[in-house]
Amino acid sequence: MSILDRFTLTDHVAVVTGAGRGIGAATAVALAEAGADVLISSRTEAQLTDVAARIEAAGRRAVVVPANLAHTDEVAGLAQAAYDAFGRLDIVVNNVGGTIPNAFLDTDVAYLEESFHFNVATAHALSRAAVPLMLASAGEGRQKSITSISSMMGRTAARGYLAYGVAKAALAHWTRLAATDLAPSVRVNGVYVGSVMTSALEFVAGVPAMKQQMEESTPLGRIGEAEDIAAAVVYLSSRAGQFVTGKLLEVDGGIQQPNLDLGLPDLQPEMNAL
Repeated sequence: MSILDRFTLTDHVAVVTGAGRGIGAATAVALAEAGADVLISSRTEAQLTDVAARIEAAGRRAVVVPANLAHTDEVAGLAQAAYDAFGRLDIVVNNVGGTIPNAFLDTDVAYLEESFHFNVATAHALSRAAVPLMLASAGEGRQKSITSISSMMGRTAARGYLAYGVAKAALAHWTRLAATDLAPSVRVNGVYVGSVMTSALEFVAGVPAMKQQMEESTPLGRIGEAEDIAAAVVYLSSRAGQFVTGKLLEVDGGIQQPNLDLGLPDLQPEMNAL
């Protein structure tokens, strides 16, 4: 076996959430190009149909499941749907998530709980449903892998990201704990994603000053591409990463401290009044 053979996923079956665009779409296509059949899910069927066509162009099979992935019963059902369609399940990519930045005093308990639910509870629901099916999927040489997409905000700090950062930090530690629980049968890893040019950052791309801030705070001097993250997921899902579990890869251009002014209100006057 050559070193490149370790990156192949021939005849594996994967589930990718939030796969209609951005990192999820790039990851689903990358897994297909590595040899996997892929079930893809998000809210928007038209987007999924386009991604499915790219998977099929790579010579693999795609199953499209439009769903509201904020609902844990719907996201958990994707595991059985993949198993029913393909007869096995090997790889789960928990990509769905996100929370809009918010000022501290506007971040009420419900907002914090909603962020945790969308970023952590959904990943747990799908993974918990998937593991028995992964263990039932025989096949020598096939990897059993769960990869969750976290964020650099889960390991660093910037104003306005309290709810999002706390949730992504929780997802990162969920990854470490789940890896311990599921070893050695299923490897569990994650990716700390830096600034990546997806639809979620379109508001940044449209403001030159904000885009420049992000580029200048990134040692590699650019905003990342969705394929940068997809390549990391292929590594973690394949035999190339077979000795890696419980880890978070930092695919972030080397960033240590984000420097992004979102224009949120300054609390100093209120603090001075106390």
